[in-house]
Amino acid sequence: MAAQRVAVDRIKCDAHGLCADLLPEIIKLDDWGYPIVDEGNVPRELMEHARRAVDSCPMLALRLRAELVR
Repeated sequence: MAAQRVAVDRIKCDAHGLCADLLPEIIKLDDWGYPIVDEGNVPRELMEHARRAVDSCPMLALRLRAELVR
């Protein structure tokens, strides 16, 4: 299984902040409410929460991106 990272489409994002509520270990909000995503891979124990955050984004601005493990 490839490692996964959370990616944000900053053009689609409307700063609702739901992602940070659902995945605070990886996503923080800036002063305007836009997400700042940790660049690391999503730990296995947080994958369910990451999928929920992606699926719950009202603007469809989040996605999980596969990363090649070297």
